[in-house]
Amino acid sequence: MALLIEDYAFIGDTQTGALVGRDGSIDWLCLPRFDSPACFAGLLGTDDNGHWRIAPRDVAPHDLSVHRSYRGDTLVLETEMTTPTGVVRIVDAMPIADETDADDQHEVVRLVEGVRGRVAMRSELRLRFDYGSVVPWVRRLDGCIVAVAGPDAVALATPAETYGRDMATYSDFDIRAGEVVPFTLTWHPSHLPPPRALRTEQSINLVEHTESWWSTWIAQSTYDGDWQDAVRRSLLTLKGLSYTPTGGIVAAATTSLPEAIGGERNWDYRYCWLRDATITLLSLVGAGFDQEAARWREWLLRAVAGDVRELQILYGIAGERRQTEYELPWLPGYEGSKPVRVGNAAADQLQLDVYGEVIDALHVARRHGLRSDVTRPEDRIGDGAGLDPSWPLQQQMLGYLEGAWQQPDDGIWEVRGPRRHFTHSKVMVWVAFDRAVRAVQEDGLPGDAERWARARDAVRADVLANAWNPTRNAFTQSYGSHDLDAAVLQMPLVGFLPADDPRMLATTEAIERELMDDGFVRRYETATGEHEVDGLHGEEGAFLACTFWLAEVLAMRGDTDRGAELFDRLLGLRNDVGLLAEEWDPHRQRMTGNFPQAFSHVPLVTTASHLSTARHLRTGTLSR
Repeated sequence: MALLIEDYAFIGDTQTGALVGRDGSIDWLCLPRFDSPACFAGLLGTDDNGHWRIAPRDVAPHDLSVHRSYRGDTLVLETEMTTPTGVVRIVDAMPIADETDADDQHEVVRLVEGVRGRVAMRSELRLRFDYGSVVPWVRRLDGCIVAVAGPDAVALATPAETYGRDMATYSDFDIRAGEVVPFTLTWHPSHLPPPRALRTEQSINLVEHTESWWSTWIAQSTYDGDWQDAVRRSLLTLKGLSYTPTGGIVAAATTSLPEAIGGERNWDYRYCWLRDATITLLSLVGAGFDQEAARWREWLLRAVAGDVRELQILYGIAGERRQTEYELPWLPGYEGSKPVRVGNAAADQLQLDVYGEVIDALHVARRHGLRSDVTRPEDRIGDGAGLDPSWPLQQQMLGYLEGAWQQPDDGIWEVRGPRRHFTHSKVMVWVAFDRAVRAVQEDGLPGDAERWARARDAVRADVLANAWNPTRNAFTQSYGSHDLDAAVLQMPLVGFLPADDPRMLATTEAIERELMDDGFVRRYETATGEHEVDGLHGEEGAFLACTFWLAEVLAMRGDTDRGAELFDRLLGLRNDVGLLAEEWDPHRQRMTGNFPQAFSHVPLVTTASHLSTARHLRTGTLSR
């Protein structure tokens, strides 16, 4: 059975990643990409669905204590285990793959280090390709244990003696103080020869090089506000969730971790969402990572290229459009939460807000000087291409929105019910027209600012007339609805209304009163009487991004201390290595949803920055 979500740590090589449990078990790993089929799927099933555990042998749980941490500001993980006979440290790392192209090899290096005394250890490697369903053919070859199934091959190299049993590979050995026993697992295409077995010093060098790489990367950070440690850890996690060959950033490393234990809101988040575009850019450029921000912008432009009427809400990590959703019936799901899904049918939904997200993201990029590599006059297309090569595409999006904004859509939360006039969607349409007007008036791009201003004002009037519910004394989820929705907290964050506007004050108070659970914000009311808002049964936890939004809104209206207090409570939800999932179950007091979640760590960075600025402006003091 898998551990609690918060009992996992994340390691990655900026092309894929693994979840490592406190018990020394890697229970989730997809190779060679984040969206590839998992070769360790025990997270969503049992040990028989694939895992790799290295831990003390024959030690009762009450005789074992565990402490773990990352090595400084890196994604190199150290897990120290204390037993009655000694102390052992397991170091886990994924060496960084090539910066520009997908590698033919991906490695997981595990060093078993003796710290004190003598500890009997066991490594149990149970490879199961294709999400835990395929048992590979295993043989010894050139000093390695090589497992092959279809296109995939994995080689295990270690100086420890290994043996096979129950379709798994084991190694039993003793570790003494000062000794190091390495294990290196390498994926490669099955039609290519396996790698050579690494010597102990080579494995140690790989870990040291990985540690140095991460330390060098984070040293570029220019963030100088409050909550430095939390921000830096979130930036490292965001980089770990990036797919370096294309610049895409996945929403999470996992699929089907449930939003409610035992429920059916189990989605595949190993893709790139356009809704994350603006805040991701803001978090990266605000911390000095212009190269990552520029690559994310270029990924965005490649992904959305084409007919603007066919804009999707999510794409694959290389910009793939087809994300067919299907279920894996052989996996019982995390703590019985079924179904387990691969792919995401939400890619086919209509969400008008993504047009606003894309145009706003490109607006942010332009304001921060992120330009396209297109510089030659002969490569420029259309009016405005000299100042912003993406401007012609944005103009086409605006033309589409002029005729489409009055349609109902599926909304930011991807509800699988009937389309409605969602308030947040209309607000983001307003953002699209507003940024277009500013592009002409402030940035000098060509366009009919007067026409776009009329459209902007019409959308605003429509929202104010139809989204406000006088009975609830609040802006509601959709036109004519009585349901609250935390997405309307975006109104002041995108500039639609001031945070201290009486209607916004009343809406915020209603959300605090009715959508907060144990001090954290739920997205919306999942069920009202017999009506299931999103077409699915069951409740869900508090949505962490929404709670970060509330902290920002409080700061924007002058309640900086309350915003900082809420922010500190959110930081208290992080696990022992500083990671957050998508949601928090206030009743079970545990994390839920996919993990680690970019849509939690990105607003952590932006909220920390805004709260720090608000504190400084109020007190005139330097950041702590």
